[in-house]
Amino acid sequence: MSVGLEHYLIVSAALFSLGLLGVIMRRNLLVIYMSLELMLNAANLALVAFSRFNNNLDGQLMVFFIITVAAAEVAVGLALIVALYRKRQSAHVEDLVSMKL
Repeated sequence: MSVGLEHYLIVSAALFSLGLLGVIMRRNLLVIYMSLELMLNAANLALVAFSRFNNNLDGQLMVFFIITVAAAEVAVGLALIVALYRKRQSAHVEDLVSMKL
């Protein structure tokens, strides 16, 4: 049995669904942030799979740029979470209201 495009897309859809469930159900910012990263990696998996099975490198090049942007997103997101934790001693979504000006 060979692994086809459908298998990669099923895994990608499962990862994306798991990430979406984590974003919707959780209240802790770190868990929500990890779920968002999981969703982003599921999209990357789908792009690489399509790129591989179409013998085209455009999808893999796009994934390279997405990973670069995700690295910057991690730096900014974790800085915001650390600032919230230092101010309120918790990392719950409800505490974000306190950071308004």
